[in-house]
Amino acid sequence: MDRRTISILAILGVGALVLFAALGAYVLRPSAAPSGELTAIPVLPSPEVQQSDSESSQPAAASGALVFEVSADESQARFLINEVLNGADKTVVGTTNAVAAQILIDPASPADVQLGAVQVNARTFITDSGSRNRAIQNLILQTNTYELVTFTPTAYAGMPASIAVGDTFSFQVTGDLAIRDITSQVTFDVSVTVESDSRISGLASTTIDRATYDLQIPSVPQVASVEQTIILELEFVALAQ
Repeated sequence: MDRRTISILAILGVGALVLFAALGAYVLRPSAAPSGELTAIPVLPSPEVQQSDSESSQPAAASGALVFEVSADESQARFLINEVLNGADKTVVGTTNAVAAQILIDPASPADVQLGAVQVNARTFITDSGSRNRAIQNLILQTNTYELVTFTPTAYAGMPASIAVGDTFSFQVTGDLAIRDITSQVTFDVSVTVESDSRISGLASTTIDRATYDLQIPSVPQVASVEQTIILELEFVALAQ
């Protein structure tokens, strides 16, 4: 191999190292802070929302309807994804309590429930690794540009005929989940407990495919593989307003 070829290879090698270092610096740079505290979008009765298991098409505007608002201090949005890290199975969990939503519900006619847009501030997701957090925010979710993950309900199914304090019931809510600049329809399974006249709690969960939202995981030597599916959960407490 002549000196010219060696020089060219050396230049290419240095260039690759510089590019790799620049990419690493970009991915692992400090991520943007939240632009402000989340405020729930007021829920409004909408005749366009489909009630899958009710013959009534009336919006939830009955005199007995109550507006509940998610208590961020007592709630948590999270994602769970499995990977192989350093040769061992690991479930990565990302959490945040930066979540906001309102729910309008009439205990005498729960089929007419209205759930407002659910907002989650993606800039506040944390895992057990600072470098992973920065990769999620800067590269995967691009939170500098797309600060919020939003779920907008469009239909409900399985609501009970009536509810009372002490009841626990389950139903499904379908809607549009927006992550970055991609929106796709998903269905959450929801379980709710009526703790009192002014407090409800519950868990909503669904599973999405990374490919649907083009969620590309950066390749690092320690991680052998990452599952395609991600579990999304919202564990919530909502208080009557």
